[in-house]
Amino acid sequence: MAELDADLGHIIPSSVLAPFWAKLVVGFVSLVCFARSYDGDFVFDDSEAIINNKVAGVVGRADLLGALFFLLSFLGYCKAFRESNKEGTHSTFWVLLSIVLGAVAMLCKEQGITVLGLNAVFDILVIGKLNVLEMVQKVLHKDKSLENLGALRNGGLLFRMTLLASGGAGVLYMRWKIMGTGPPAFTEVDNPASFADSMLVRAINYNYYYSLNAWLLLCPWWLCFDWSMGCIPLIKSAGDWRVIALAALWFCLIGLICQALCSEDSHKRRILTLGLGFLIIPFLPASNLFFRVGFVVAERVLYLPSAGYCMLLTFGFGALSKHTKKKKLIATVVLGILFINMLRCMIRSGEWRNEEQLFRSALSVCPLNAKVHYNVGKNLADKGNQTAAIRYYREAVRLNPKYVHAMNNLGNILKERNELQEAEELLSLAVQIQPDFAAAWMNLGIVQNSLKRFEAAEQSYRTAIKHRRKYPDCYYNLGRLYADLNRHVDALNAWRNATVLKPEHSLAWNNMIILLDNTGNLAQAEAVGREALELIPNDHSLMFSLANVLGKSQKYKESEALFLKAIKAHPNAASYHGNLAVLYHRWGHLDLAKKHYEISLQLDPTASGTKENYSLLRRKLEQKQKKDV
Repeated sequence: MAELDADLGHIIPSSVLAPFWAKLVVGFVSLVCFARSYDGDFVFDDSEAIINNKVAGVVGRADLLGALFFLLSFLGYCKAFRESNKEGTHSTFWVLLSIVLGAVAMLCKEQGITVLGLNAVFDILVIGKLNVLEMVQKVLHKDKSLENLGALRNGGLLFRMTLLASGGAGVLYMRWKIMGTGPPAFTEVDNPASFADSMLVRAINYNYYYSLNAWLLLCPWWLCFDWSMGCIPLIKSAGDWRVIALAALWFCLIGLICQALCSEDSHKRRILTLGLGFLIIPFLPASNLFFRVGFVVAERVLYLPSAGYCMLLTFGFGALSKHTKKKKLIATVVLGILFINMLRCMIRSGEWRNEEQLFRSALSVCPLNAKVHYNVGKNLADKGNQTAAIRYYREAVRLNPKYVHAMNNLGNILKERNELQEAEELLSLAVQIQPDFAAAWMNLGIVQNSLKRFEAAEQSYRTAIKHRRKYPDCYYNLGRLYADLNRHVDALNAWRNATVLKPEHSLAWNNMIILLDNTGNLAQAEAVGREALELIPNDHSLMFSLANVLGKSQKYKESEALFLKAIKAHPNAASYHGNLAVLYHRWGHLDLAKKHYEISLQLDPTASGTKENYSLLRRKLEQKQKKDV
């Protein structure tokens, strides 16, 4: 047992530092690397994974959790040999626990299942010390001593392989029962190489993607939040200079694999095997070899392979230091690499603090990526910089003429700037490209309504609702169309549908109250207003609308209370003060009416109705003063 522990210690060495100091150093380095982003915003897909996710936000930690249980599974498998009583045996409990932890890793992230493959390779080539070159030579020469290879005849090994294979099959079956067999539907912009007609073009580009991933491990300076939509143009001919990267990748990989399998040095062979196992096996689900994936490059899938990269790098520097006297120079180089990577991590961490920095950092890395320009434009539009947003949206559409979301957002901005003709053209093209794009249909309806093309607008709204049944905003806009056409009953029905689907839809409630008020249905308007305030008790606009209705119904005291509550919530609304003044005017509280007319005119000196009412009040007060005299 002591001999086996020492043997494993050479393969998976313990830290040079004491455990406490090792943890302290790692924790401190991690803190330095990521401290800049601890108080950062939720950015990019954090909004869907965390902010808009009602069950939990742990989904946003899938890669970290998957890596945690992946490593625990591997360490558990190592423990199976440490816990055995003699060399060549194992603890079945730890093997089974390793399989369970691998299943948990898969539930966190699909690539977690690959730990079972890594465990098998580790068992055969590292624990079993199988010399592949020796075995191949004996097979080719039909050497009878092949029968005596202990690694192949070991009953314990066959039992462990059976457990790993059965556990993997069971986990995959469970995943199939829960999620089905159909792969997610991806589009050409997500992974263009997988849609290439030529198998040769697909193979060349897949290998180029592998070389890019390898380069990101070696030199993680060019990082991007999204690598799709033309970020990496396809290699379509052998004359493309980028094929050099493929040759370099396979030259290095073949060299390492040959050393790992064929080296006469058993220790070197086992270290390289373990490092390559960690580097390659967790990456296989992202390789496009077994199924199409929905990305070109995804930095997150390199999280686990980076462990193998670190093992190989450490082994390489260790081997180099044994063959040179300039050990201080090598130590300086290693510390320099660590420092540069820490610096890069700190810079990248700062770029993730907010969306503006994150999206702009991608412009220099992937200037051909339409999604990058789209996200920069969206961020600018959210901040009110429409002119700059238009420029980026136009570039996104130029780079990807079928980018319907960019067309939709650009059409919206043009609509707000009253550039209706171009807005209609863009939105019409968007729904032509993607006929089930409900938001674009609704926005097209809004533009057509503004152009007084009412029948076309109604049809667009109806099409949007057909593709998205629960679409309260579309029902709201449909109601506005019907109100413009004096189809009051249809308008009320549309707004009622909006509030049924979204009870907090304040605009729909408000429009119902106002329409009923304007058509003289004060009792119904009051009932709708009270219903709305029960659902949205702190909405000052609903208080204002209901206060107007109550004032016309001569319920002055209740109306006054609602006006004052609305003004407390929104004190700078000129119309709130102006309408309260009208209430006091009717009620006979002329001094209070004068006070609120004056406040309203201070807030909005151009309000003609308030000026006129104020003039009437002043004449009335002057007449009253004359009578009193």
